[in-house]
Amino acid sequence: MVIFAIRMKHGFDNEKYLKIQSEQIKKRIAQFGDKLYLEFGGKLFDDNHASRVLPGFKPDSKLQMLIQLKDEAEVLIVISAKDIEKNKVRGDLGITYDEDVLRLRSEFENVGLYVSSVVMTHYNGQSSADAYRKRLERLGIKVYYHYTIEGYPNNVALIDSDEGFGKNDYVETNRPLVVVTAPGPGSGKMAVCLSQLYHENKRGIKAGYAKFETFPVWNLPLKHPVNIAYEAATADLNDVNMIDPFHLEAYGTIASSYNRDIEIFPVLNALFEGIYGESPYKSPTDMGVNMLGFCISDEDVCCNAAREEIIRRYYYALCNLAQKGTNENEVNKISLILKQAKLTTEYRRTTVAARERKELYGVPSAAIELQDGTIITSCTSSLLGPSAALILNAAKHLAGIPHDVKLIPEEMIAPIQKTKVSFLHGHNPRLHTDEVLVAISMLSIHDENCRKALEQLPKFDGCQVHSTVMLSEVDRKIFKKLGVGLTCDPVKKE
Repeated sequence: MVIFAIRMKHGFDNEKYLKIQSEQIKKRIAQFGDKLYLEFGGKLFDDNHASRVLPGFKPDSKLQMLIQLKDEAEVLIVISAKDIEKNKVRGDLGITYDEDVLRLRSEFENVGLYVSSVVMTHYNGQSSADAYRKRLERLGIKVYYHYTIEGYPNNVALIDSDEGFGKNDYVETNRPLVVVTAPGPGSGKMAVCLSQLYHENKRGIKAGYAKFETFPVWNLPLKHPVNIAYEAATADLNDVNMIDPFHLEAYGTIASSYNRDIEIFPVLNALFEGIYGESPYKSPTDMGVNMLGFCISDEDVCCNAAREEIIRRYYYALCNLAQKGTNENEVNKISLILKQAKLTTEYRRTTVAARERKELYGVPSAAIELQDGTIITSCTSSLLGPSAALILNAAKHLAGIPHDVKLIPEEMIAPIQKTKVSFLHGHNPRLHTDEVLVAISMLSIHDENCRKALEQLPKFDGCQVHSTVMLSEVDRKIFKKLGVGLTCDPVKKE
């Protein structure tokens, strides 16, 4: 079923961003003289949150910006010994942090960036950390230990001494820009940067610190939808966007920041004074080098995309609560954010369309908004689940194939269902999205319509889908691979 169309637009100038962001980092290197330690927050390769709220921002934009500086840059990858011990997993990739360190190193080196070493923080003699160090060293990777400092970050006198930062290994670096990154938050990136400043100062080397955190965007209003979307995205971390009081006092102008940076700034200031004799910064905002806000080319497009993201985060939290029952506070926080943004789930067009289809037919339904704004719906049948039917309906529409044309003959679906139920002991005979795609791939050898339908799959990238039931892991992964933004009502399949 096709409803109507509104053409989607880009709202972010990615080329401008790459240019002025790299220029800003070069200026900051020059400000300090010999070396800049740049703490990189967020994701370098796959910043899908930024690409969703800023249409036109490419998920690897930060990596592309670094590539422009590759002759001047080297990378330190930080991992916490506590995360190694706990086998902490990246939720988006499903791999442990220690495996992600190797993935990150490989990805950096594949694009010509120099990874000089790995720094293991929060080290306190953990045997798992020692074993991991040996593994890295067998691969030819330099490894350094940074230790737990009692009272960090508030015990400034101890931290800024030979018994504090002085006990950490000095990480040898040889390029003017040292990018400090990690698999995830809480790894200790900032502490590594500050420890290095302490050691460099002891050696008479002029070194500085800056932070490249994409969100919140400092020169957008505190309650701008893009900044509110970031707060929704980090609801599980209890991050709160705040006006930077230090910036307001120093310059008389308003800048957006968040609670953790504001809370830690007095401590950082004291550490800077201990290392340099005086602090180079008057506010947390001063520490940042984020030029994102200067590259928004269409305010309305980005505001609309950010509102969609807030709703997506709400549905994601609801489904997690329904499945695990462990994040009620996160749901409550995002519910409050929705009210602050004056939003309801009805803002999401796919939600309205999917629910209308369900109301009409009384079965689980789904809807997709294509890149040109066209809404297409589907519902469960005896042969297909709603998501599998949706992919077929959307592909046919994009290929100009009449809706009543059956891409997969019913006589071909029946034996697949028999295999699923009789031989593989499945409970759901309906075809999933992956099974549908395999079927039309095989049929495309001889069927022109199937070939045309398959050719439409790249056009799913950036589309939005809503389902009135929670989808299987298989279906969720297929939509993710297609680049589709998926939301589901927190309703389990019967």
